[in-house]
Amino acid sequence: MARGGQGLARVAVVVRAGAAPLWWLGVLAAGIGVLVPGLTGRRIGVLAGAALFIVATAVVASVRRKRYTALAGSAARAGKHDVLQDRAVTVRNWRRGHRWWLLLAFLAALGSAFAVPATAGLLMAGCGAGLWLKSAWIGRREQADGALLWVRVDWLARGNGRPAGKAVKAYRCTGIAAGDAAPGGARRKTAALV
Repeated sequence: MARGGQGLARVAVVVRAGAAPLWWLGVLAAGIGVLVPGLTGRRIGVLAGAALFIVATAVVASVRRKRYTALAGSAARAGKHDVLQDRAVTVRNWRRGHRWWLLLAFLAALGSAFAVPATAGLLMAGCGAGLWLKSAWIGRREQADGALLWVRVDWLARGNGRPAGKAVKAYRCTGIAAGDAAPGGARRKTAALV
């Protein structure tokens, strides 16, 4: 990094990084869990899982919104020496840092299917859906403010990849066209060649 610059990762990308693995591992665990009759029976397991899916989606999507809003409200402009991290690098770093937790959660969801079929898998999928909703909320805020939100990479390492964790002191912001991710953390669509 050049003189005094910081490595910066997109806030929405960090939030969104866990959505796909949680969703797909949860759906897979729920699908496998339905095949096991379990102690409570499939019907009770699926109904309990559906309820937990809804609750988890709502809780994960809404938790710490005040902290995100406060950090976004006080975001300073990124400097010319700051290095903007690519979307793919941010996603890869988050998933590498959480791979063992994801694997343990998946195995726990599979194991719990012998007691309550599909419930824990649907809970995992709900957490993934909640992260997608939260990243979409951040994206709408970025669009409204006309600025993308960034967080220092070294703060993410200390805070285990939480962009609103205790280690994060402030956000930086750039123009809406900076970086390779659209508002909300999705891949930026390239213009079609004519």
